[in-house]
Amino acid sequence: MKIAVLCHSGAGGSGVVATELGLEVALAGHEVHFVATSVPFRLLGVGGANGPYFHQVSAFSYALFEQPFPELSAANALTEVIEECGIDLTHAHYAIPHATAALHARNITGKTKVLTTLHGTDVTLVGAEPAFRHTTRHAVQKSDAVTAVSQFLADVTRETLKVDVPIEVIPNFVDTARFVRVADPAIRARFAHPDEALLLHVSNFRPVKRVEDVVEVFARVSSEIPARLLMVGDGPERSRAFELAQQLGVIGRVHFLGSFPDVQTVMGIADLFLLPSNGESFGLAALEAMSCEVPVVAARAGGVPEVVEDGVTGRLAEVGDVDSMAHAALGILRDQSTYLAMGQAGRRAALEKFHPHLIVPQYLEAYRRVLSNEVAPV
Repeated sequence: MKIAVLCHSGAGGSGVVATELGLEVALAGHEVHFVATSVPFRLLGVGGANGPYFHQVSAFSYALFEQPFPELSAANALTEVIEECGIDLTHAHYAIPHATAALHARNITGKTKVLTTLHGTDVTLVGAEPAFRHTTRHAVQKSDAVTAVSQFLADVTRETLKVDVPIEVIPNFVDTARFVRVADPAIRARFAHPDEALLLHVSNFRPVKRVEDVVEVFARVSSEIPARLLMVGDGPERSRAFELAQQLGVIGRVHFLGSFPDVQTVMGIADLFLLPSNGESFGLAALEAMSCEVPVVAARAGGVPEVVEDGVTGRLAEVGDVDSMAHAALGILRDQSTYLAMGQAGRRAALEKFHPHLIVPQYLEAYRRVLSNEVAPV
């Protein structure tokens, strides 16, 4: 098969999943072409003469147009790739602009099928916005096949957009060979002393991630036990989190690492992962932490309970309940047997439920059904 992957290029969940999946599909012997505004974050330094390949979406600025047209630019770039490379199927990650761009390119060329994967905010945030509701619904309704990364997201899509097409649930996966426990004390010593607990948060620092809750939880934990916090990522809420850490007097124990490229290493040395988001449709970062034997304390929201099993691989609390989250974190960190059991359970879940060898074949089968004009299972 010849597959075009239309996706975001940043370090956000949808772009990471799209890239990792495309790489796995290429390893399975298929020809993969990434189409994005820049080289996807996890594609940097990967690939060779036999692919995967990258095609850049060009920007266009003209004084008459008050806003850019990302959908039209992506559709034009994808059309060229379809025509020049003989693409069989376009896998669009995210409804707007990618699914709409893929549909536009399909209409122009008449030569490709479109499989759209919904990742979360393309439905819960963008799709729920009146300005985009009709176009998001059209993108879902007119795709040749649709998948969602969690049952929660599939249900919300049907309810929010009032669509009647089959939505197949295919969860995200984690590279369990890369996301592993790091036992080297010298690496951990860069961020914390041996007697300090090392807490971690990784996100794009958007409001939905509730990064101030992360700082609040850490302040409570560090008032009880020696601890450090690593904040990995960047975004609009970073300055608010930094200011709160200053106000709470913990700034000396909080490290803001920015868009740290070696995420798997900091995951591998952490003792606890914090995810207080109010709108995760899956929780990929939590899964990556679990693969590294790191227990997770998270908000019971969206698709997170489908990934983090309360009392087994971590603890769940209500959104905004920082006291309960801090209490749960302290309970895990103070009880070595609980800490080890949760870490081992998380690793088992990553291997037995979310391994690429389990998930990637589901996408390959979905590709086959689309190209064979078969209906997806309900």
